[in-house]
Amino acid sequence: MARTGDLDAARPAPEAVPRNMVRIPGGTFWQGSPERTLDWLESEGQAFPRDWFTDETPQVPVTLPDYLIDRYPVTVARFADFVSRTGYVTSAERAGGSMVYGDRYWEVREGACWHRPAGYGSGIRNRDDHPVVHISHPDAEAYASWAGLRLPTESEWERAATGPSYRLWPWGDTWDSGNANTAEHTAGALGDLDAWRTWWGAIHAAQGPVPQTTPVGAFSPRGDSVDGCADMTGNVYEWTSTLAHLYAPTTRCDPTIHLVMGRFRVIRGGSWMNFRYQVRCAERLYGDPTGWSNFALGFRCARDATTEPDTDDNGR
Repeated sequence: MARTGDLDAARPAPEAVPRNMVRIPGGTFWQGSPERTLDWLESEGQAFPRDWFTDETPQVPVTLPDYLIDRYPVTVARFADFVSRTGYVTSAERAGGSMVYGDRYWEVREGACWHRPAGYGSGIRNRDDHPVVHISHPDAEAYASWAGLRLPTESEWERAATGPSYRLWPWGDTWDSGNANTAEHTAGALGDLDAWRTWWGAIHAAQGPVPQTTPVGAFSPRGDSVDGCADMTGNVYEWTSTLAHLYAPTTRCDPTIHLVMGRFRVIRGGSWMNFRYQVRCAERLYGDPTGWSNFALGFRCARDATTEPDTDDNGR
C-alpha cells in the first residue's frame, strides 16, 4: 500500500503558466443561457427581439480538461511583433480594406487594416497596449500558430468568461458600466438604437470611424472573470475556433442565424460599440472565416494544459 508521500511524488508537477496566460481548471459547466435570461431580455425593452438570442439555448453541459487561455486579447504590440518577425500580410491588407461603421451603416473602408484602423490617414500611435482589430479568422490562426498556441473553442471561451457557474457577465449578474469598455461605459445608459446612433454619430463626426478601444486590462480587476481573465466583456469581439452550430436541432431563432450555421465561426465577447445585452458571457455572434474582418474584432489565444513547463513564450 503506497504512502501518501509516494502518491504525491508520483503526480506530475503543476505546469508553469506562461506570462499573460491563465490556467482554467477542468470540469463540467453549463454552456448557454437558461430560458429565464431570455425572459429577462424580453422584459428589458432592449433593441433586439427574443429570436435574436435563442441560439444561446438550451443550456448544455460541457466537460473540459484543464487548459490555458490568454489573460488579455492580443494587443497591437504583440501583433506588430508577429508581423515584424514573419512578414505576414493580413486579409484586410490583401483585400485593400475592411469593415467599419460609417455615420449610419456598416461599410468597407479603403485602406482599413490592423495598423490603419480607420482607413488611410489613421494609425496606431499610442495604441500598442490596445487590442488589435481588423483581424480575420485566418489572421488569428496564423498568429496563434506562430506563437505555439491556438484559438480557444467556444466552450473554452465561455467557461473562461463565466467561471464554473452561470452568470450574465464575468463579474456577476448586476450590470456595472464601469466594469467594461462598452457603448454604455462611454455614453451612459442607452435605451434604444436611436440613442446609440446619436452617440456614435457624434464620435464619427469628430474622429471618423476610429475604434473606441481601451488598453487591455484597463478595467481589471473589477471587470475580470473569476479565473482572472480580462476584457471578456466589451473592448473587442473575439474569434473562436468553433464552427457555428445550434445547441439543439429544434431551436428556433432568427432566420439570419440559421443561414450561417455550419459555415461561419463563432465570435464572442461583444465590443466597445455594444449594449450591455450584447456583451454577456453567453451571447453568440458569427463571422465569415474566409477573410472578413472589422474595426471591433480581435482575438485571444489558448492552448492545452501540459505537464511540461513552458520555457519559450515568443516574447509573450
